Amino acid sequence: MPKALKNLIKFICFFGIGVLLIWLVTKDLTPAEWDQMNQAFHRANYWLVIPAVILGIASHWFRATRWKLLMKPLGHQPTTLNTFFAVMVGYLANLAVPRLGEVTRCGILAQYEKIPADKLVGTMIAERAVDMLCLILLMALTVLTQAEVLGSYVNREILTPIGNKIANANFVQLLILLLILAAVIGIAIWLLKKFARSKAAVTIKSLARGVMEGILSIGKMENKWAFIFQSILIWGCYLSQVYIGFYCLAETNHLGIPAALAVLVIGSIGMIVTPGGIGAYQTLVQKTLELYGINKVIGFAFGWIIWVVQTILVIVLGFISLIALPIYNKNRSQNNNTASAN
Repeated sequence: MPKALKNLIKFICFFGIGVLLIWLVTKDLTPAEWDQMNQAFHRANYWLVIPAVILGIASHWFRATRWKLLMKPLGHQPTTLNTFFAVMVGYLANLAVPRLGEVTRCGILAQYEKIPADKLVGTMIAERAVDMLCLILLMALTVLTQAEVLGSYVNREILTPIGNKIANANFVQLLILLLILAAVIGIAIWLLKKFARSKAAVTIKSLARGVMEGILSIGKMENKWAFIFQSILIWGCYLSQVYIGFYCLAETNHLGIPAALAVLVIGSIGMIVTPGGIGAYQTLVQKTLELYGINKVIGFAFGWIIWVVQTILVIVLGFISLIALPIYNKNRSQNNNTASAN
């Protein structure tokens, strides 16, 4: 199958999931709830978008400078602008097809900075591994600092319903459930043994090994503390964007850092699920804000406001970067030639 067709099918599938999630959330809204959402959009304080955009640009800039730190031990020092442009074009590509952006930004930097693509892929894997580690740590922090809120939700929505079903089940139903569970575990073990040496399994093992090596390589970096500090700055910008966003709506302006942390963590999962997070981000943000007493309509509206600001920023900066890349590098080449001549 041609790669372009495969990417198109991927996009349609993931985009379809996003549209389905939006439909599931909005299909039961009453006319009064639609009106409430419309009023929330009209009453929002959009002046606060300005500091949110500044923080968004800063987070992308820190990501570019952090990526440069990973290339330095390999003997390559690309310009910060080329690295920033590559990052933004990568984000733009991710809006079309999830994970396409990683390949795109490596290709751009390889083209304009003459860095071997395989080395760039290694740095990209290391960077993504660190981001995943940061997200896991933030998840743990969210659970530890908000055990009462999250614990009551899990107990109410998950543990209690399951407990009730088990309590009301008869012996035959429990036996069938145990047999199904045993069968699933048995099939999983059989599949793992049978396909342990398959191409897919080898690829997954190689990726996992690369991720682990990427994380461990941070400790060997000359500027590891600068790398850690910039990672904190990136996620700090993300958190600040959400927190400032709370003040856009009267219904959410009382929420604090803990709620912003929960929205950041759960919303980040939504950004991974569908292209640019469409549908998944808004839905997960809505469900998260319900834990803090925000009704579903306002929660959904808030999710859309944050998502639209982030997405427009990526689109604008992505297209500016596409235009700026050849112009910047042409001028850079001419300046280098002039300097050599002198």
